[in-house]
Amino acid sequence: MATQLIVNIGGYSSAGIKSENEDAINYSIPDNNSIESKGIISVLADGVSSSEEAKQASNLAVKNFIEDYYSTPDTWSTKKSCQQVIGAINSWLYKQGSSHASELKGWVTTFDALILKSTSIHIIHIGDSRVYRLRNGILEQLTQDHITWINSERSYLSRALGADSVLQIDFKTIEIQEEDIYLQTSDGVHDFISTAEIIKILSTEQTTEEKAKRLVEKAIAQQSNDNLSAQVINILKLPNATKQEVYNKLSELPFPPELQPGMKIDGFEILQEINLSPRSQIYLAKDSENGQELILKTPSVNYSDDPWYLDGFVREEWIGQRLKHPGLMKTYQTKRAKKFLYFTTEMIKGQNLAQWIIENPSPEIGRVRDYVEQIASALRSMHRQDIIHQDLKPDNIMIDENNRTKIIDFGAVNAAGLAEISSVLQRQQPEGTVNYTAPEYLMGEKGSKRSDIFSLSVITYELLTGHLPFKEKKFNKFQLKNYQQMKYISLLQYRTDLPQWLNQVLKKGCSPDPSKRYSLLSEFTHELKTPKETSSLYSQEPLLKRNPLVFWQGLSLILFVLLIIAIIN
Repeated sequence: MATQLIVNIGGYSSAGIKSENEDAINYSIPDNNSIESKGIISVLADGVSSSEEAKQASNLAVKNFIEDYYSTPDTWSTKKSCQQVIGAINSWLYKQGSSHASELKGWVTTFDALILKSTSIHIIHIGDSRVYRLRNGILEQLTQDHITWINSERSYLSRALGADSVLQIDFKTIEIQEEDIYLQTSDGVHDFISTAEIIKILSTEQTTEEKAKRLVEKAIAQQSNDNLSAQVINILKLPNATKQEVYNKLSELPFPPELQPGMKIDGFEILQEINLSPRSQIYLAKDSENGQELILKTPSVNYSDDPWYLDGFVREEWIGQRLKHPGLMKTYQTKRAKKFLYFTTEMIKGQNLAQWIIENPSPEIGRVRDYVEQIASALRSMHRQDIIHQDLKPDNIMIDENNRTKIIDFGAVNAAGLAEISSVLQRQQPEGTVNYTAPEYLMGEKGSKRSDIFSLSVITYELLTGHLPFKEKKFNKFQLKNYQQMKYISLLQYRTDLPQWLNQVLKKGCSPDPSKRYSLLSEFTHELKTPKETSSLYSQEPLLKRNPLVFWQGLSLILFVLLIIAIIN
């Protein structure tokens, strides 16, 4: 069975009756790894003839989009990658067209890109070129023309690449099926050919190139007065690996034997065992080539037949090699061929945050704030790459000899780019430690950046008090029925020396309902170092909820005054 996406793509473009062709088309089918992580691209751009550099605009947009899209991080979602690339291209075209220092004015083009990744197609649409799908003999237009009609005979293009500094993009994602046919056309084609004619040509047994050429020639024969372009995509096979096939791929490398000091594995000498757990073994090792000391992590044989576990182990190495921040543990990419399943990371001398909490029961706010800001900076780096950690806890954070924090475990992370890849090993709730896991996961909902903010807020609370902000949950399979089940315990219950405003900041950060939490890490860390006697959250709470006694005393006083006034009158 096919384990990757297989398609045929072919296009054809013609100047038609015009002297110059201002359309541009192209596509890219990369190697196997990039097909899985980034997908296959098909692009069509129709230079707006009223602009002076229409041809240059369309060609540049097509060329740069393909090159720059594949340069975006594999961890980014397709949508984020496209937004970043299209935004940069639009800014460049707009500046070229509006620059007084340049004679080249009007770099404007329509733009359509199809990105086929896993079992989905992502459609990026700007302008009046079109994308169609032929499925089971039915032709469906998947894009909406960005045209504004002045009257029944006159219209103008309301949206185009390079026309304005602010660009609105139509982006949609739909599931694809085997034998689907996708078609991209410029208006020189679809304005002069009927739906029935398109269906007839696409339904033939010809190649994709021949179909595209026939569509263009048909439109020319029917008096098309514009440039003409068509690009056809046939979906031949979808990724459909079985669980056994996934397991076979993950278990290509055998598990290492039980390692002891003095043993060597692929050029790494084992110096000592650091930690042994039911899920993995961690060793201090030395690279025999350069003498560098590092950490070598091996999987546990207890899970040798568990595809889910193997997938997580492989993902942890993949993610770690793509993270670059001083607050995130470095994962090395060895130049030597591996004979066994393992990966290596930097060695961090120090202690984990859980041990530090035990040794520092009542730390100064400034010290805690410094650690939290360091952790937030590392998390922010992950979030910028569309990665949510999902398992942030004191055991997964080290404090090194220079008093700097480092996040050391990436086994449960969610990378948006990977999440788009269809798999029989669908990931649902992360297997995090329940007392630090965001409540939305326990409700069966999807996580977000706010989920990591919840975990960091719980850690901050524990750093200050040595306790958790909620009643401790004893079971990892704990589930919530509603957010009201979780009752926040005031910070002041454990430390009366801490200010009320700080308690309110942590209460908001630890809010079980993600919509009531901080939305940005920067917002949380700013509030954490901004003393105020009455926080915004505090002032928003009803007096009855904050202090029932004062509420009823005040109400009684008001009623008493009203009674006296009534008697006097």
